[in-house]
Order: sequence, then C-alpha cells, then structure tokens
Amino acid sequence: MAEVAALEKHDCVACGAQATWHPARQMLVCGFCGTEAPYRVDAATGRAEELDLVRALRELPDEQRGWQAEKRSVQCQSCKAISVFDPGRVGQNCEFCGSPALVGYQEIKAPVRPQSLLPFRVSESQVRESMRRWFGSHWLAPGALKRRGLVDTVHGVYVPYWTFDAHAAVSWTAEAGFTTYVTVNRRRVPRVRWQKAGGAFEHAFDDELVPATRGVQAGLLKGIEPFPTADLAPYDTAYLSGFVVEHYQFVLAEAAQRAQEAMNARLRQLCIQQIPGDTHRSLDMAVQLTRRTFKHVLLPVWLLHYSYGPRRFQVVVNGSTGVIAGDAPISPWKVALLVLGALIVLALFLLAD
Repeated sequence: MAEVAALEKHDCVACGAQATWHPARQMLVCGFCGTEAPYRVDAATGRAEELDLVRALRELPDEQRGWQAEKRSVQCQSCKAISVFDPGRVGQNCEFCGSPALVGYQEIKAPVRPQSLLPFRVSESQVRESMRRWFGSHWLAPGALKRRGLVDTVHGVYVPYWTFDAHAAVSWTAEAGFTTYVTVNRRRVPRVRWQKAGGAFEHAFDDELVPATRGVQAGLLKGIEPFPTADLAPYDTAYLSGFVVEHYQFVLAEAAQRAQEAMNARLRQLCIQQIPGDTHRSLDMAVQLTRRTFKHVLLPVWLLHYSYGPRRFQVVVNGSTGVIAGDAPISPWKVALLVLGALIVLALFLLAD
C-alpha cells in the first residue's frame, strides 16, 4: 500500500505544488506552503482517495480563482501567516505578529477567490478608543500596560473563513434517568430510575463558521463572534483597498471536517435537551446531512499585536460589531496584593468568631 501511495502525485489545493503524505498527521502536506489536506485510503486498493470537497475546490472554474487585481503574497517566517498585499505595501512588518521576517511567497496556482466578504463598519478611531478602554479595564495588568500597548499600531485585516450550510435529520435513542431521594440511615440518598427514550428532529445549519487563519488566535476569534453573515456582500476588490488580506491556511476538506464536528456537537446538545428526566446515559445519535453547501468568505478584524517583556500578545476587534477580545499580561505584584488582602479579610473573619 505504501509503494502505491508513494508513486501517486497530488497537487496542493492552495498553491499547486506537489503535496506528500505525512504519516504522523495521516494527511497530505504541501512542503511548499504547509497546507494540509485530509485523505482517506481505500481498503481494497490501498490508494489515497480525495474527499469530495477537495475535488470540488480543485475543479473550480478559472473565473472563481485569483484576486481580480494585482496582488503579492508574503509569508511571515515567525507566525507563518500568509498575507496578500498590494505590491507597494510588501516592505513592512507582519500585520499579525509584528515580525520583519517576511519573504516572497511565489504562488504556482492562483488562490481561490473569496465569494463574498463582510465590509468593515467599525472605524479605526472607534477601535482605538475601545482598545484604550479595554486596556484600562484589566486592573490586574501592569500599570504601564495602557501606555506600552501602542494602540496606534492597530491594523485592519480581512481574515479568511469557510462557511457551511446543511440540513440535518437526526434520530436518537438514550436511557432517561429520573432521580428520587430516599432516606437511608437518616441520610437522603439519590436513586435513579432508568427508562428507554428516543426521538427524531430536523435542524438547519446556516453559515457555520470555520476560520482558515494561522495569523489570529482561534480562541480570540471565537471571542468576537458572531459575525453578521446575513450582511455579506459580493466579493469586490474595492472593499480590500487599504487593508491586508490573509490567504486561507486550512483547505476546504479540513474545514468541512471541523464544521461537521461542530455540527455534531450542536446536534448532540439538541438531543440532550429532548431527553426527559434529569439525567441520561447511553445516548446514540444517527445523523443524515443533506443540502450541504460552502463558501469562502473574508471577515473584517481589527488587530493589535504588542510586546510586554519577552512575551507577545494580540487584541482583536470584530470589524462589523465592535466586540473586542484579547490577551494581557498580569502583574505579579497586584496578584500578591490581592492574595494578601484576601488573607487579611479571612483572618479578621476568623478572629471575629
């Protein structure tokens, strides 16, 4: 099986270079841009089979590829983010981590052009003021943080996302538990009565978001969601003027797998809500997904990266709603004073008794 797989050639979905099988990751990895593409292996032939969504992405017509304007991509050697710049803006630091180590990223195949985007609605001046308030609200942070945060280095970035729609038909079975309490040796002890339960329902997923970025921390992006995807506009290069665009770092097949995992988790929660009683066990869920569609979109994010001591931090703002999330250092002196104050209060409470 390994010999057959080694003789096959697979083009990278992102850049067109040859991807090779990575045994540890169990997927094809492009040695040029690092893009990963999940594959399954046919048990009968031992051949690697492309997932349907990978094939769909590769077979997109030419008019749906490229940026429709002269662009140049560069990759940061520090955080590995790939940014798409206007040619005149390439000579600058990485928008995501501030590193000056940017190198040209020679694309062999044009990237898939986003189908739509969400324009920036929150202005830079509003973002700066929000960030100043955000820095001031972290009272456990060092006192110099607000000054050292360098709020005036904020950048507007279009972050790549994949979105997925699907219609789910779900049937489930479980054991529903009904808890009662009995008295045993003057103690109240819970007793659970189990009975079989089952049901079925349908659920529609609309614009399930999967970020395709390496430049912005996933946890921070989650903190500024949701984005109002109902307001998505058709892709137009005019919206990109003055902003940086990140090239997608996760291909469609991997994003689809992540979306399905998120959908399954949501459907499981919906099943749990339908189970009678106050506890459950042995939940079994059968899911059929139909009407599955996807889009590649760009979503607006204001980004600030700053250093405090040896560490680097990010603050992000939803460019449409203004919601903010970020990382901040903690002052050990303030933490020590807080602990000391708590100990004093505890000591006074004990002495009062």
